[in-house]
Amino acid sequence: MLAAVLFDLDGTIVNTDPIHYQAWQQMLADYNIEIDEKFYKSRISGRLNPEIVKDILPQLLPAEGQKFADDKEALFRELASHLQPLSGFTELLAWTETHQLKRALVTNAPRLNVEFVLEVLGIKEAFHTVVLAEDCTAGKPDPTPYQVALNKLQINPEKAIALEDSPSGIRAAVAAGIPTIGIASTHDPQNLQTVGAFMAIPDFTDLQLWTFLNSLTEPDLSAINF
Repeated sequence: MLAAVLFDLDGTIVNTDPIHYQAWQQMLADYNIEIDEKFYKSRISGRLNPEIVKDILPQLLPAEGQKFADDKEALFRELASHLQPLSGFTELLAWTETHQLKRALVTNAPRLNVEFVLEVLGIKEAFHTVVLAEDCTAGKPDPTPYQVALNKLQINPEKAIALEDSPSGIRAAVAAGIPTIGIASTHDPQNLQTVGAFMAIPDFTDLQLWTFLNSLTEPDLSAINF
């Protein structure tokens, strides 16, 4: 039986990508670097800040790169005071409550951003555990954050599902052995299924999602042919 739902944050619970995109545009403009959505999706989305800065601004010393990343996230928080969750998220949260499922948040987002977004959305108490990449030995696409979440919840991967919007996040969850649903808020649904999602939906109102959730009467998810 299903025992837990593991959520990514950015692009999954809430579509923060347009605001992150705006913040990266503004910050990189100071270095005469112009980015478009294709650049953002291929070089920034789903990656950790140190990797992004090293890739795009290799001339920066480590301390300079850290300050750049901190400033970018501060700008994001300035721009993100009116966030709303993806459609259907509140109903999904209620469904997990009704079925007494455990919930984990597993994210590459920096701690200050996570605290800020959870506060804005009013869901600070929604999760039984929160796993941040910065507290793990590696972030997504490495499976470690999801393995840590499973360990904290004391469940096996086949008894969970993960909800992820980015290829790197899907790779991480799938590598941890968790059946994963792609949330196509920021990436093409076909791309999400190509990297391992067994289903790709635009948001949490999708009938395909609810048909699947309401069918979970098998002893475990390994009995389901994804």
